Amino acid sequence: MHIQDIFAGHRTTFSFEFFPPATDAASEELFRNIASLQELQPSFVSVTYGAGGSTRDRTHDLIVRIQKETALVAVSHLTCVCHDLAEMTAILDRYAASGIKNILALSGDPPRTMPNYDRSKDAFHYAEELVRFVRGRTNAPDPRGFGVGVAGFPEGHPGCPNRLLEMDYLKRKVDAGADYICTQLFFENRDFYDFRERCDLAGIKVPIVAGIMPVGTKAGMVRMAQLALGARVPAKLLRAVSRCADDEAVARVGTSWATEQCADLLHNGVRGIHFYTLNKSDATRQIYQNLGVADSAALRA
Repeated sequence: MHIQDIFAGHRTTFSFEFFPPATDAASEELFRNIASLQELQPSFVSVTYGAGGSTRDRTHDLIVRIQKETALVAVSHLTCVCHDLAEMTAILDRYAASGIKNILALSGDPPRTMPNYDRSKDAFHYAEELVRFVRGRTNAPDPRGFGVGVAGFPEGHPGCPNRLLEMDYLKRKVDAGADYICTQLFFENRDFYDFRERCDLAGIKVPIVAGIMPVGTKAGMVRMAQLALGARVPAKLLRAVSRCADDEAVARVGTSWATEQCADLLHNGVRGIHFYTLNKSDATRQIYQNLGVADSAALRA
């Protein structure tokens, strides 16, 4: 299904994000988790994409398997980093041949193993350019072309301290052909509401999906802030986590916090909620139970 049809048919979307594992055994375990989440009836699921060659292949393999062996709609991440024009064309041709209709277009970061990577070799340096290229492909498996999403940053883009310019850049990505915005994770809903209002003031009218990631462990909370490029962890959440005796207790606190975020977002008319699952199903499933619903269909009602 094309992402435009999903947003047209779902007043509020609910989606899950996974990353491709490094081993075959981990891939099988992940696929079991993905399959088990079907009963929650997400609007779509997405799979992240690294700059390393093996990760790229696993992303594609996982996306294709999701499409063939489940009833889920799959969205594949795609980054500008480490791709010349021929490689980017080949990747999109492969997705088109596999029936993949939707792409999340990102600028991306060089692999940690390549800190001095020369980006002058890349076909595109900015997501805006990638969006335009993806939407311009004529062999997409839908007459409207690929569906395209882009990233948004409720707490500000780490590479652009000027928030006025940041919104100009985001609008350029949308004007290039993006169908929706999926935000970076955040822990304070007021940051999302401020971002949503900034988008409205900038004339950005596409759906904005809120990124939610439940804290699972103390160490994981630190990694989250690093992966999210400086996402702020509120003192209230830090205090609650510091009281926990073990990671099981931390997970309960994290799930409770994320549940409250989701309930408030739904109350305030969020267009979609995107769960960063860390390839696990327990926290996401618990959030649904805490909200008192069996699946996304009940939340959309």
